[in-house]
Amino acid sequence: MRRSTAPFTVLALALALTGCGAKVSGEGTNDAAGRHPAKASGHYPVTIENCGTRTTYDKAPRRVVTNDVGITEIMFALGLENRMAGYVMPDDKGDLDGLPWKAAYDKVPRLSKKALTKEMALDARADLVFAGWNYGFGEDNGLTPAALKKLGIGSYVLTESCHNGADGGARGVMPPLEALYTDLTTLGKIFGVEDRAEALVKKYKKQVADAAAKAPAPARRPSVFLYDDGRDKPFTSGKYAGPHDIITKAGGDHVMKDLKDSWTTVGWETVVDRDPDVIVINNYGDTSAARKKAFLESYRPLAGVSAVKHHRIYVMDYAELVESPRNPAAVSDLARYLRGVRKGG
Repeated sequence: MRRSTAPFTVLALALALTGCGAKVSGEGTNDAAGRHPAKASGHYPVTIENCGTRTTYDKAPRRVVTNDVGITEIMFALGLENRMAGYVMPDDKGDLDGLPWKAAYDKVPRLSKKALTKEMALDARADLVFAGWNYGFGEDNGLTPAALKKLGIGSYVLTESCHNGADGGARGVMPPLEALYTDLTTLGKIFGVEDRAEALVKKYKKQVADAAAKAPAPARRPSVFLYDDGRDKPFTSGKYAGPHDIITKAGGDHVMKDLKDSWTTVGWETVVDRDPDVIVINNYGDTSAARKKAFLESYRPLAGVSAVKHHRIYVMDYAELVESPRNPAAVSDLARYLRGVRKGG
């Protein structure tokens, strides 16, 4: 996506450094002793750890800018739309009308359909940017937590995207659903909504457990490959991206479970060798799911792969497959489909 070239302004910088926005739970009036409720409750300061970095918050952020659909909906699920200054999201993220967060989408300004930039954060007077590595943050575009810190803007990194490995090139440090639960719990602490976060995590864990309880024994599980895009080489997910837990908890055997990365590229020869029973298409990007399916069915090296040979290609939405509050329901939906697939048949 293209980057904005709008220049910084002294006014925007000053506004970003001061920050303002929606009220935190308990803000607004003092108690009978004249104390601020948030301070009187003893909630702040709070110290959290995010992708290996410890940060102390003396108060909850009031003007959060989010990048992408899953990250935005984590905030909405926690009921934090009043503390958001806006979100950035391309147009290819599906229909938002039927979502439980439709009212929040209508309320929070959409800042851009292009790439998130420092200029957007400054113009929105953000005091926190919630994004991920390659989900908005990137060394190549100059939008990093370190760069934002110099502008007086805090950062929270999506746990699914935490850098790992000696060179920091790979992403992911824990199982995907654990990353979702971690972010909900941590953000609950930052914003003083721990009860809400705890209730969501409990609900999501039960939803996933109910689906997993119906999964076949490991030896009978159909193998599944996640196809995002790519012709010369397929872009797929490793053990630290959402699809791994979604596939596994739904009763499938994720064929790329040995890849210690989140989203990455492999070779077609690996896909052929592992012969998945099912291919899940990530409905995302400029190439439609129908075109991706047509390619898979016509690509000669895949002709003998079980999923292609038996026409077992299942489409899922992008927002279901990246870390988001949609992951638990995605487990249930995929589980229903996989229960009708016989391994090797």
